[in-house]
Amino acid sequence: MTLLAVAVRGRGRVSPDDPVLHADDEALLRGRAAFETTRVYGRRPFKLAEHLARLAGSASRIGLPEVDVAECERLATEALEAAGVGDSVLRIYWTAGREGSGEPTALALVSAVPEHLDERRARGARLISLPLGLDADLRALAPWLLGGVKSTSYAMNMAAEAEARRRGADDAVFLARGGIVLEGPVTNVWWRLDDVLYTPALELGILAGVTRATLMEEAAALGIEVREGAFPLEHLAGADEAFTSSSVREVMPVVELDGAPVGDRRPGRTAGSLQLSLRARATSL
Repeated sequence: MTLLAVAVRGRGRVSPDDPVLHADDEALLRGRAAFETTRVYGRRPFKLAEHLARLAGSASRIGLPEVDVAECERLATEALEAAGVGDSVLRIYWTAGREGSGEPTALALVSAVPEHLDERRARGARLISLPLGLDADLRALAPWLLGGVKSTSYAMNMAAEAEARRRGADDAVFLARGGIVLEGPVTNVWWRLDDVLYTPALELGILAGVTRATLMEEAAALGIEVREGAFPLEHLAGADEAFTSSSVREVMPVVELDGAPVGDRRPGRTAGSLQLSLRARATSL
C-alpha cells in the first residue's frame, strides 16, 4: 500500500520518508507490538473506537504498556488530515518502545486503498488450505500462542500468503488438527450452505474481527441465519458460496478452494448483499 501520511507519538505529523523508530525498539527487535487496521470512508475511520478497544486488548495480552486511546485518536486525526484524501487505509501501531525504556511508541499511518481489490471482488478469490497442526481449541486455551491477538509478529501470515501466490491462488485459510477451519492470514472466513451462513467460532482462538461483528449485525438485519462453530474443511468445500472478510478487503467472494470450484465458481448472492450492506453502513456514518 502506498504510504500517504504518518503521525508519531511525541512528534506529531512527520514526512513518510522520515525515520520514526529507534533501532532498539522492541517492535523491531522482538515483534512486541500491537496494531489495528481500518478502512477510512470520506475521511472517517470505520468503527475506530472498536479497533482501539481491540488494540488495547492485544497490547495487554502481549504485555505492552497500557494503550493511550486518546493519544491514538489524536495521531489518527493528524495523519488523516495530513493525507488529505477521502478514502484510505488507517493503521495504528503501539509498541513496547526502546528496549528497557518502558516508554511505548505509537504510530498512525495512512495509506492508499489497494487498487486490485474491486477487480478481485468481481472475479472472486482463489484459496488454498494450510494446516497449522494444532488442536482446534489450543490457540484459545494457550495464552502464549496469542490466539485472537493482532501483533506485528506477522511473518507466518505473510509466508502463508506467499505460499498461496506460489500455488497460483490469492489467499489461504488456516486449519486446525482434524481439518477444522479457522481463519485466513488477515481475514475471517464465511460460507453459505442452503440458507444458512457458517463461520468459525471465536472460541477457536480466531481474531474477533470488527468487520466480522458488523457482518453478523448486517446478516441479522437481512434475515440470514448465522451459525458459529467448529466446522471441517469438507463443509466449506461443499458450500454454495464462500467469502472472507476484513477491514481493508471488506467482503471478498471465494470461488475456488484447493483448485476445486466453490459453488458455481462465481461470486455468490450473500457475499454481494453483505458487501452492499457493509459499504452502505460505512459510508453513512
